[in-house]
Amino acid sequence: MTAKNTHESWDAFWAEVSGGRTEIIRGVEVTVPTDMPLGFQARLEQLRHLGEESPLEEFEDLVSPLFGEGTFGQWVDAGMGSKEFLTAITWGMAQAKGTDMSFREAYEIVTSDDPGKAAGANRATRRAAKTTASSSRSAAGGGRSKPTSRASTGSSRKTSQR
Repeated sequence: MTAKNTHESWDAFWAEVSGGRTEIIRGVEVTVPTDMPLGFQARLEQLRHLGEESPLEEFEDLVSPLFGEGTFGQWVDAGMGSKEFLTAITWGMAQAKGTDMSFREAYEIVTSDDPGKAAGANRATRRAAKTTASSSRSAAGGGRSKPTSRASTGSSRKTSQR
């Protein structure tokens, strides 16, 4: 079985398979990330440790791989604040990892006293919604459940004889 090559280049192929969905963030149209760039997490950790001391240019290195060249500068020019920035990055990282997170969910994580716990709660909410949707479908057409055998549920304990 041979696959026909219908793409002229890797970039054309990857643009096709990555979806190309866009969103508007602070007036800037960005492509929704579909993959986490290699080294992104390490760069994020470096910037976290530098904190407020990081010059703005350092954050361009974080935004460009996710949202494209020049996006960070456009956000700064549009007056984006730090909570907005962290929300956009949190949302973009989730999308890149394959988690379809809303902007509100990302904001709740950013503004939470315990971001790790908030991220877990959002994940649990999404899982519960998926489970509820799938269980209601199976319950709608369901029949009786099969009985369990006594061998697996009965007690193996013998009564004592006096």
